[in-house]
Amino acid sequence: MVRPATTVFDIILTRPAAEALRWATGLRTAGHRVKTWPLIELNPLTDVMRLRAALDAWHGFQAVMFVSRAAVTHALGRMTPKDGWGVTRCWATGPGTRQALREVGVPDSLIDSPPPDAAQFDTETLWTVVQHTLHPARPVLLLRGSDGEQEDPLSQGAGRDWLLRQLAIHGVPVEIVSVYQRTVPHWDKHRLKEAREAAHNGSVWLFSSSQALENLASLLPEQDWSATRALATHARIAQTAKDMGMGQVFFCRPNVNEVLALLESLA
Repeated sequence: MVRPATTVFDIILTRPAAEALRWATGLRTAGHRVKTWPLIELNPLTDVMRLRAALDAWHGFQAVMFVSRAAVTHALGRMTPKDGWGVTRCWATGPGTRQALREVGVPDSLIDSPPPDAAQFDTETLWTVVQHTLHPARPVLLLRGSDGEQEDPLSQGAGRDWLLRQLAIHGVPVEIVSVYQRTVPHWDKHRLKEAREAAHNGSVWLFSSSQALENLASLLPEQDWSATRALATHARIAQTAKDMGMGQVFFCRPNVNEVLALLESLA
C-alpha cells in the first residue's frame, strides 16, 4: 500500500512513454504531481530479418541478454523462438526487464538477474550471478537498442562494454542484434519553456538513463542546471547529472517505493 506523501512534489518522469506508466501511477497514488516527459523515443526497426534469424537460432545460444524492458517487448513482442524456450537462459539487468520476460511467457526458472536486494541493477551485478554458469565457445545473444541505422555494433554504453570484455576474456562469443531504435524526442516551444522553468522551480527530475540526460542537454544546450534537483537510478547516471552541472543529485534504486521514501527525506 502506498502511503500518502507528507509533502507534494512536481515530479518529471523521463523514461520512454510505455515504461513511465507504472511509475506515474505509483507516484500519483502517493499524491505527487507527475509530468511524463520522455527523453528517449523508442521505435521498432523496420528490418526484422536479423532478429528472425537470431530467434531461429535461439537454442544454439547458452543465454540471451536483454538490455532493457524495451529489448524484450520489441523482440519477443513481435515473434518468439521456434520450438519453445528450451534451456537457453535469459539475462536481465533489473526487475523491469525480468518482469517483461515473465509477461511474454519466459519461465521464471530460465531468467537470471540481480537479486531484488542488490545495491544496483546493472551488468556488473548480473555478472556475479551468471559468470560461474558460462560455457566457453558457446555463444551469447545480446538484444539491444540502436542510436542509428549505421551505429557501431560494439557501441553499447559503459556497462555493456564491460560485459562484452568479460565474455571475451572467458572465451564466449557474442552476437549483437539491434531490435529497436532510440531517438531524441521533438519538444515544441511550450515543452521547452516548461523544462526551463522546471530546471529551477523545485521540480524533481527522475532519470533512469544517462542517454536521457544527454538528450536533455542537446534540447536545452544553454540551460543552467545549478538549481535542479534530480534522482538517478544508477551511480553512472548520477555522475552524468553532476557532470551536466545539476545542483542536487540523489541516487535511488529503480523502485517506486524507494523513490517515494527518498522524496519524503527531501521534504
